Amino acid sequence: MDYLLQGMFGERSLTKVAGIYHHQAAAEAGLEQLRNAAGLERSQVRLLRPQDAQQSNRELFGRAVEPESAGLARTLVQAHVVGGLAGAVFGVGLYLWLARAAHPFITSSPLLAFIAIVGFSTTFGLMAGGFIALRPDHIFLISQLRSALRENRWVVVAHPVNREQAARAKSLLLQSQAEVHSTL
Repeated sequence: MDYLLQGMFGERSLTKVAGIYHHQAAAEAGLEQLRNAAGLERSQVRLLRPQDAQQSNRELFGRAVEPESAGLARTLVQAHVVGGLAGAVFGVGLYLWLARAAHPFITSSPLLAFIAIVGFSTTFGLMAGGFIALRPDHIFLISQLRSALRENRWVVVAHPVNREQAARAKSLLLQSQAEVHSTL
């Protein structure tokens, strides 16, 4: 399943795991635990301070939560390509099924029916790809983290590259008494 998702997305880390802490010392301890016990590299774990949510540090916040900007561009393209192709394949399948059933819409005008069915299916596939590329789960996590930082709390963000790392990161953050949030 992870392999299929990597084909749809251009990022190495598809999941974000964040722990929200009330105190700096607890956040730094959680950060070190993730680096040492979860098998995450130094570049996969970031610490966000309350001042990072301020206007002047928004770029720093963005890079900490979504560090793979080139991957985001690839995700945008790949999600549209995969969604469009899936929609087109579905449309061709639907057309063939209707043609085999001798549906009057198909038999009366086969070319126009093919163009309409495959065109609309491809369009809906592209729209689905665009929705996926928006990553609504990431937007929700980012808003939660901004709110926590504005409330003078500390955040540790992990960027695991597989399910095992994500599970270890969640487990370690829960053990360190963090309020844990993650994307899908």
